[in-house]
Amino acid sequence: MMVEGGCHCGLITYEAYIDPETVCICHCTDCQRLTGTAFRTFVLTMEGGFKLLSGQLKSYIRVGESGARRVQTFCPECGSPIYSTSDGDDPKVYSVRTGNIRQRDELVPRAQIWCRSAQPWLGALRDIPGQERQGDLAAVLNPHAHRRS
Repeated sequence: MMVEGGCHCGLITYEAYIDPETVCICHCTDCQRLTGTAFRTFVLTMEGGFKLLSGQLKSYIRVGESGARRVQTFCPECGSPIYSTSDGDDPKVYSVRTGNIRQRDELVPRAQIWCRSAQPWLGALRDIPGQERQGDLAAVLNPHAHRRS
């Protein structure tokens, strides 16, 4: 499946040929820190399957808990994560971040990794009240505070 993506500010654009059966959720603590949330979703593409169309990525190398050296790439302007891959000369597999893929609603996760680091409240998400848009967040979080007697 061919997908198009880009960063939040629009500087970085790309296309990638991905297999939708490789969409995965990662619960590792690095992914939690890098996303600022509970997990990251990604999809795999092989070397040659990712094509940068505009902008230049910034990158750094992170050594994960597993000992693997991972090149993390992101937009130098807005910081949007784009992909990670292994460091070194071996053939590359790119973990493309699904959040910035235009077709992300078609990319259903098929597996989860590093589940031992998963936040324990994730299973309770269906029980947490929600709204279609932000609205008055204070009223949602504390509905009794805004009632008038």
